[in-house]
Order: sequence, then C-alpha cells, then structure tokens
Amino acid sequence: MPTPTRLTRLSPLVLAAIAVTVLAWASAFIVIRGVGPHFSPGALSLLRLLVGTVMLGILLIGRRWVKPTGREWLLILGFGVAWFGAYNVALNTAELSLDAGTTAMIVNLAPILVALGAGLFLGEGLPKWLAIGAGVAFIGVVLIGIGARDANGSIDPVAVLWALLAAVTYAAGVLFQKPALTRLPAAQVTWLGCAIGTITCLPFTGQLIADLQSAPVPSILGVVYLGVVPTAIAFSTWAYALSRVPAGQLTISTYIVPPLAILMGVLFLGELPTVLAIVGGILCLVGVALTRRRPRVRPTKTPLVRQSP
Repeated sequence: MPTPTRLTRLSPLVLAAIAVTVLAWASAFIVIRGVGPHFSPGALSLLRLLVGTVMLGILLIGRRWVKPTGREWLLILGFGVAWFGAYNVALNTAELSLDAGTTAMIVNLAPILVALGAGLFLGEGLPKWLAIGAGVAFIGVVLIGIGARDANGSIDPVAVLWALLAAVTYAAGVLFQKPALTRLPAAQVTWLGCAIGTITCLPFTGQLIADLQSAPVPSILGVVYLGVVPTAIAFSTWAYALSRVPAGQLTISTYIVPPLAILMGVLFLGELPTVLAIVGGILCLVGVALTRRRPRVRPTKTPLVRQSP
C-alpha cells in the first residue's frame, strides 16, 4: 500500500503565490466570458498565449538557463500542448455557451484527474477514497450537465463536454509539469510551455487577424489582460508553488476558484448558475475533498515484556 503523503508546511511566499494564482485564474473565467463574443476560441487562445510568451520571456531575462534532457523536453512538450494549447481552446469553446461559474465548477474536476493519473502512471496507487470521491464527483458532473443552460435557456451538453476536456488537459498538464520541475527552473519551464502552446495555436492566425479587425478595444485589452495576469503572472506563481509543494496538495487550493468565479460572474456579468448546476458543483467539490482523505494508521501496540525477577 502506498504511504500517505504528508502535508508540506507552506511558507509565506508559497501562500502568497497560491493566492495570486487562485485570484488570477478565477478572474480568467470572467474575462473569457466577456471577450468571447468578439474572438473565436482559437484566436483568443493564440493572442493570449502570444502576450503570455512575451511577458514570460521578459521575466526570464538574466536568469540561468538549464539545458533540458531528452526526457525533460518530452515532458515540457506535453505540458505546453496540453495545458497551454488544448486547455485554452477547450475552455474558450465551453464558455461560448456556459456561464463562467458553471465552467469553473467542471474544470475544477482536475484535482481528481491528477490523483487518478498519478495513481495510474506514477505508481501512487488508487486508494479507496479516491474511487469514492471520483464517483461522487461524477454524479456532480451529471447534475451540472443537466442543469447547464445556454443564453437561450436550453441544455448544451456539448459545451459541458468541452469543459470536461479542459479539465482533462489541465490535469495532464500538471502531470507533465511536476516532474519537469524536479531539476529545471520554474520560470524556464513555464516560458517553454507557453511558447509551445503558442506554436500549437498558430493555425488560428488567420482567425486572429480577422477578429482583431472587428473586435472593440476593451475586448482586445481583455485578452491582453489574460496574457499578462492569468497566464504570465499566475502560471509563474503556480510553477513556483508547484516546485515546492506536492502536486496533490497544491491542487487543493483550486477548490476556491469556482466560488470566486461564481461571485465574480454575479458582480461583473450578472450571471448565476442554475440551482441544479450549483448542487452539482458542490458535489464535485465534495468528491474532490473525499479523494484527499487518508486511512487512519492505527498505532501498533508494543507487547509488554516481563522482566525476570
């Protein structure tokens, strides 16, 4: 049986990095929803990643460069394609129909997927509570899917599937990124991943050029914000924390993203998920929490040894 992972004590800098990451990523769901009508999903991803790559490159100036090994290049390639490329396109597509809060609740299944992936591919095992939590979260996703409504009030299961794909690629990105951070600097890995994601989205260049010609200035600035804050800054603070905290423990911090996204959606967009979707989201959070439970280790009783008189 795998040994339960002990919780790592978090320093003030790591806590600050986690706070910045969570707030920035929650805001991303709102901004994507706001600029979505003026940019196609692929074009939005490409412009966001272009800005993010430039900003991350600036942050990399003057830092030591460590040459990746062949295995590390493969990990970075998987990280960049999955989390920066595929994740952004899937997320942007989902938010064309789903409100920000509902999308955030589905995407927050990623911690369970990270735990499942670690058990299947990293030899960490599949404990009982992981299976129970995954089952509860699955029920939550079904409820979200039933309760999800588009702008016309009709169910959009395809958008839910896009959000699930975003969760899968998010989890894959974490599983690729964590081992790459063992030896390589966090800033270097993040920049390489963003650059690879940008290359992955280059086929959308024509759409981006067309969208830029018709998009209003506030929407263009919104995409620039996505590139600077949720991408360059937040992924840097995430990588900093991930290099110092176990992946499973760190992903717990993302529990707060859906409630923040729902609150921001109400305040800035006037959007609120349906009651059924919120219930499903709560079940998803409960399921994720259950996967973090560990069996109690009963102390072994040391037999008393009678000494001879």
